[in-house]
Amino acid sequence: MEDAKYEVEECRGVLRVYSDGTILRLTKPSFEVPIHDDGSILWKDVVFQAMHNLQLRLYKPASPISAAKLPVFYYIHGGGFCIGSRAWPNCQNYCFKLASELQAVVISPDYRLAPENRLPAAIEDGYAAMKWLQDQAVSNKPDTWLTDVADFSRVFISGDSAGGNIAHNLAVRLQAGSVELDPVRVRGYVYLLPFFGGTIRTKFEAEGPKDAFLNIELIDRFWRLSIPIGSTTDHPLVNPFGPNSPNLENIDLDPILVLVGGCDLLKDRAQDYANRLKNYGKNIEYVEFEGQQHGFFTINPNSESSKKLMLIIKKFIQDNSS
Repeated sequence: MEDAKYEVEECRGVLRVYSDGTILRLTKPSFEVPIHDDGSILWKDVVFQAMHNLQLRLYKPASPISAAKLPVFYYIHGGGFCIGSRAWPNCQNYCFKLASELQAVVISPDYRLAPENRLPAAIEDGYAAMKWLQDQAVSNKPDTWLTDVADFSRVFISGDSAGGNIAHNLAVRLQAGSVELDPVRVRGYVYLLPFFGGTIRTKFEAEGPKDAFLNIELIDRFWRLSIPIGSTTDHPLVNPFGPNSPNLENIDLDPILVLVGGCDLLKDRAQDYANRLKNYGKNIEYVEFEGQQHGFFTINPNSESSKKLMLIIKKFIQDNSS
C-alpha cells in the first residue's frame, strides 16, 4: 500500500506543498484587513504579460495637487517569492497611501510565484512589467488613463521583501540610465526590507528574535521553495555577493535607498549590501527603523515609523527627479 500523502511545507496558511508534489494554493490573502478605498485614489487592473496572464494594478490620485505630470512609482509586493498578490488588502492599502502621499502614479505588478515557478521567473516578470511601461510610453494607442498623468522620465522602482530583491536585480540589469527602457528613465530604487540570502548565516539571523514576524524557519522555507532546483542560497539572484554573483563594483547603478526594521532578521544582509556599495562609491542610503519588524509599514502604515519612512521615500524622489 502506498504511503498517504502528507504536508511537507506550509506558508502563512495560503500555500501547502505535499509529499507527492501536489500544491494547494488558496486565493484568500494571509492578511485579512479591511480595504480603505475612499475614492481619493483611482485604480484599475491591466494585463502586462499575456502568456502568463499577469496583471498589474495602476493607481493615481483622483485630484492631483499639481497640474504637472506625476512620477511613476513601482511597488513590487513581497511574500518570499511564494505568496502575495497585488490584490491582497495590505498591498492595496499601501498603494493607496503611496499614491496619495507621494502624489505619484503607483504600479503594483504581480509575478509568477514559487514553487510552481521558481527563480528566475519572478525577476523576469519584474522586467516584463518595466517593458510594459516602455510600450505605453512609445505606443501610438497608449492607455491615456496612464499616459495623461505619468512622467516617464521620472520612474522609481521599489519592492517590499522579495519585491526588494526583484528591485535589486532590476537595478543590476538596467544599470545607470536604464537606456534599454528609453524613453522611460529610472531615477532610483527603493528596497523595503529586501529579501537577500546566503549559505552562511548572519549574526542577526542566528541570534535575532525567534518570534520574529519573519522567523528563520520561514526564511529558510521560502528559499527552499523558490531557488532553482540544485542551487543554494548563494545563487546570484539570492545573494548579491555570492561566488558567482556579478561584481557590483564594476556596474554603474542608479541611486538606491535601503530601508529596514531594526528587529528584522534580514537587516544584516541589507546593511552589508549598503556598506559594500557605499565603499564601491555608489550613491546609496541606508536607514534603519529601531524596534521595527519585517513588514512594519504595511502592517501598521499609520505608525510614527511608517510616517517617517514615507517622508524619507518622498525626499528620495524629490532629490533624484531633476
